[in-house]
Amino acid sequence: MSSASASQVVSTGRTTRFLIYTLLLIFCLYYLLPLYVMLVNSLKPLREIQSGGMMNLPESLTFEPWKSAWSTAQIGVQATGLRPYFWNSIQMVVPAVAISTILGALNGYVLTKWQFRGHNIVFGLLLFACFIPFQIVLIPMARILGILGIAGSVPGLIFVHLVYGIGFSTLYFRNYYAQFPTELVRAAMIDGAGFFTIFRRILLPSSGPIAVVCIIWQFTNIWNDFLFGASFSDFNSQPMTVALNNLVQSSTGVKEYNVHFAGAIMAAMPTLLVYIVAGRYFVRGLMAGSVKG
Repeated sequence: MSSASASQVVSTGRTTRFLIYTLLLIFCLYYLLPLYVMLVNSLKPLREIQSGGMMNLPESLTFEPWKSAWSTAQIGVQATGLRPYFWNSIQMVVPAVAISTILGALNGYVLTKWQFRGHNIVFGLLLFACFIPFQIVLIPMARILGILGIAGSVPGLIFVHLVYGIGFSTLYFRNYYAQFPTELVRAAMIDGAGFFTIFRRILLPSSGPIAVVCIIWQFTNIWNDFLFGASFSDFNSQPMTVALNNLVQSSTGVKEYNVHFAGAIMAAMPTLLVYIVAGRYFVRGLMAGSVKG
C-alpha cells in the first residue's frame, strides 16, 4: 500500500514537472522568436526578404548587412553607419554607471552607518525621485544643461543619467548596508579608522552582489534609453538607440530590412552580454538587499 502510494506520488511529480517544463519551453520559444527573425533575416540578401519567407533560414548566407549597418548605412547627412553612435553610447554609459554606483554606495553608507537628523527624509526624497516620470523633467533639465553649457553633448547625457540614477543606486545600497553589522563599523571607529577608510576596507569589499545589481540595472536603463538621448543630444552626440531609430525611419532609398535587423541586434548586444556574463548574480544580489531596510 505504501509502495503504491509512493509510486503514485513520484509519477504525479514527474508529470507535473513535464508540464511545467513544456510550458516554460513554449514561453521561451515565443519570446525568442523575434530574436530568431532578426538574426536569420540579418544574414539574408534583401531579395530573399522581399520574396517572403521571413521565418526561413538564409538560402545564401551573407554578412554584408552587418558591415553596412556598422560602417556604411546612411544615418543623417553622411553614410557612417552605427559605429560612431555606438561609441557615443559607450562614452555615455560607462561613466554614468560608474559614478552613479559609487555615489549610491556612499549615500547608502551614510544613510545606514553615519545617520544624521533627517536622514529618513533625505532617503524618502531620493526614493521619490525614482518615481518621477521622464517627461516631467525634460524642460527643467534642458534649462539646467543650458546653464551648465553641456547641452547637446555626451557629458550632458552623462549628467542627466547620473541625476536620474542616483535614487535607484542609493536605494539598492542603503537596503544592502542596513544588514551589515554596525558593530564592525563602531569597532573600526574606536581603532581610529576614518569615514573613507571604513568604507573602503570594510563595506566596499562586501558590496560585490549589490554592485552587480546596480551596474546591470543602470547599464540596461541607460543603454536602452531613447527619450533623453533624443531630447538632449545633437547629431554628433546621439546614442545608439536614437541613431537606430533614424536608420529605420530613413525615407531615402530602398528599405533595407536586413540592415535594420542587423543594427537592432547590434544595439541589443551589449545588454545581452552584460546579462550573460553577470546575470546569475543579479537575483542573488537583489535578494541580499531585500531582507531588511
